[in-house]
Amino acid sequence: MTNTNDDMPGVELYTDGACSGNPGPGGWAYILRHGPSGAEREDSGGDPATTNNRMELSAVIEGLRALKTPSSVEVYSDSKYVLDGLASWLDQWIKRGWKTAAKKPVKNEDLWRDLDELRKTHALSFHWVRGHNEHPENERCDAMAVEARDRAAGRDPGAG
Repeated sequence: MTNTNDDMPGVELYTDGACSGNPGPGGWAYILRHGPSGAEREDSGGDPATTNNRMELSAVIEGLRALKTPSSVEVYSDSKYVLDGLASWLDQWIKRGWKTAAKKPVKNEDLWRDLDELRKTHALSFHWVRGHNEHPENERCDAMAVEARDRAAGRDPGAG
């Protein structure tokens, strides 16, 4: 269920999450690049006790929340969990009352519900990028997420 509107501003959203241990301290990061102007915004944050999948989801959620108007968003992520969830699984989970095909509760349901609401506002398309493969925006997001993870863990990101 994706909106489509050619009048929406075009935005690229690059995201990544990082975690030490699973669970453990984690960080998320995004870069937003706006249409023809190329203006960029980036942000990151962390959690002292989380999972990698929660950080990957949080990166997309926070990036979409940062948009002030409904937009046509190209989402770039190295997380197949997030991209497959948005592109394939989410509608089925909702139809099954937030259960997987195996009738188990959906993990990270709170974050998936947030993404479900956000995709009603924005027209989303999805692009997988190979992590740690010299993709400039993915590398930048990874570095920011690692710094945020280290801050969440109480470590000085500059030390070490």
